[in-house]
Amino acid sequence: MPNLPIAKLDRLVPNRSARLVLSSLIFFLGGAAPLWARPHSSPGFSLPGLLPGASATGGSASWNIVVLLTLLTMIPAIVLSMTPFVRLLIVFHFLRQALGTQTTPSNQTLIGLSLILTFFLMQPVGAAIYSDAIVPLDAGHITMLAALDRAIIPMRRFMLKYAREKDLALFVDLAHAPRPARPEDLDMRIVAPAYLLSELQAGFRIGAALFLPFLVIDLVTAAITTSVGMMQLPPVIISTPLKILLFVVVDGWNLLIGSLMRSFS
Repeated sequence: MPNLPIAKLDRLVPNRSARLVLSSLIFFLGGAAPLWARPHSSPGFSLPGLLPGASATGGSASWNIVVLLTLLTMIPAIVLSMTPFVRLLIVFHFLRQALGTQTTPSNQTLIGLSLILTFFLMQPVGAAIYSDAIVPLDAGHITMLAALDRAIIPMRRFMLKYAREKDLALFVDLAHAPRPARPEDLDMRIVAPAYLLSELQAGFRIGAALFLPFLVIDLVTAAITTSVGMMQLPPVIISTPLKILLFVVVDGWNLLIGSLMRSFS
């Protein structure tokens, strides 16, 4: 696969929007790769160096395409793991289980709501990446690798804000890396898993707090139905409408979304 200079990007991808999307994809590919296995030749879109002994000609071009397509399939999981999506989705699933509504709202609804809220929360980070990295790259002022370095900075700053120090220390120890003078000096291979672990912990903590009021309703309902001898009707049949009614009366969705958004303030 021949090297493709950045200067030829405009001729190969004439549409400006398409160029921006392509630049964003390459940013996420770089974030997923080990930091950093970079060739020292002229920057381009060919992928020699991803495979041991791969060259830019012959059959290795096919393998480079396979590697590129494989990385493209990993981008959604990588992106969602580096954003608030994980915490939001966990909380919404806990809420559904606490209400006892089984499949309402559906998985598609919860995922869509989580994606919309994630976009809302990540908009400032996306704007910083666009202005600091994609605009200069599109204008031809910087190379792709320089744009990648600039794009990593807002993402690292966002993740460090919500990653617990305990989780960061864990992955620094697992990586056998020296303790940095500042958190900003940490590698993305340490920050990303520490952030994901912190988001999982935060999501489960919020979900456990959500369960408590609904658990009280379940216990009270079960105690009353047992005391009056209503054995033919399961307590969950009675408690589920009561829990939904309570959630609607207190405007639960507004309270929950507001609290989740403020937790990222």
